[in-house]
Amino acid sequence: MEVLEQVQRRATKLVRFSYMRMKYLFISWLVVFIGSWVMYVQYSTYTELCRGHDCRKIICDKYKTGVIDGSACSSLCAKETLYFGKCLSTKPNKQMYLGIWGNLQGVIKCQMEEAAQFDFGTDPEPRKEIVLFDKPTRGTTVEKFKEMVYGLFKAKLGEQGNLSELVNLILSFADGNKDGRVSLPEAKSAWALLQLDEFLLMVILQDKEHTPKLMGFCGDLYVIERVEYTSLYGISLPWIIELLIPSGFRRSMDQWFTPSWPRKAKIAIGLLEFVEDVFHGPYGNFLMCDTSAKNLGYNDKYDLKMMDMRKIVPEMNLKEMIKDRPCESDMDCVYGTDCRTVCDQSKMRCTTEVIQPNLAKVCQLLKDYLLRGAPSDIHEELEKQLYLCIALKVTANQMEMEHSLILNNLKMLLWKKISHTNDS
Repeated sequence: MEVLEQVQRRATKLVRFSYMRMKYLFISWLVVFIGSWVMYVQYSTYTELCRGHDCRKIICDKYKTGVIDGSACSSLCAKETLYFGKCLSTKPNKQMYLGIWGNLQGVIKCQMEEAAQFDFGTDPEPRKEIVLFDKPTRGTTVEKFKEMVYGLFKAKLGEQGNLSELVNLILSFADGNKDGRVSLPEAKSAWALLQLDEFLLMVILQDKEHTPKLMGFCGDLYVIERVEYTSLYGISLPWIIELLIPSGFRRSMDQWFTPSWPRKAKIAIGLLEFVEDVFHGPYGNFLMCDTSAKNLGYNDKYDLKMMDMRKIVPEMNLKEMIKDRPCESDMDCVYGTDCRTVCDQSKMRCTTEVIQPNLAKVCQLLKDYLLRGAPSDIHEELEKQLYLCIALKVTANQMEMEHSLILNNLKMLLWKKISHTNDS
């Protein structure tokens, strides 16, 4: 009897052991399966984001057939001294890479879809290279091309500033080989680039400290100077590690990896100065429609540099595009992430007046960045000024006066605190 009981106990243990073993094996298999699937999805996303080979092939095919030309074409397609490096793309249709051009380092930007479109929540159409490089046509004179460019500027910017001077600046830039004349392929490249708001703004602000310098172009591909640090804050991690970190913890962790407070203050002053540059400048007001930390960078001297200006658009252009757009709620009246207007419920159409000025959106971005680690003697006043800034509305009475007052108060408060330090 005792022997039988011992046999039964052993059998029960074996069954339990087998059950537990099968359970752990199943859980392990499930973890491996899910992990492999996630890795596959992320890898597929990466290959879609980083299509430098396709970008180079499209541009070089057009260059080799004589359709386009520019200051970077020979180096990219013939001499092969302009190389695509690390992928920085955040969207498949907006390709961005670190680049090496001979002994210089830069950032290469290439479009993978038709450029001139405002996507209010719609998926962009595939790029149409033939359409993109169809103007100007053969037989177009330089004077006719200047008229085309002038007309484009008038449509985008209105009767602002000296448009004729801006046209001459574009023609000077379009002359990639500096032979004193603009060829048809060079004109086609320039025309394609002018459909991009970021390129237009870069030309307008080339003499401003916080705009990266244009190094060259080929078709609608262009190269700008490299910036040492490519985000306002945070740390770059391999995507496989990013998957394991909760988004809330990631946001908190980003704030740990920032420069010292005086250096943050200097970077913030630079961003406030950039807001001044695009607010009612000589060619009108430009609206910042994606004030993300990932769009801002700074150099080794902690001078702010705009990394991505693709969502900074002429106010007149945006108003024309959003005017009378059908809507059911205010959520239908958004461009980018930050440019919002109101849905007129009586007409079910979007109004044209953007709710928040650039300064309010920038202050929202800077709030945690500046208050974390701020000196105790200015913390309270800094917080007060930032909240006054965030509360700014375009529709408020005397908004421009309040805008200038708050902006100057913030700059003065920060500059006064760091002017005696080595970081200034």
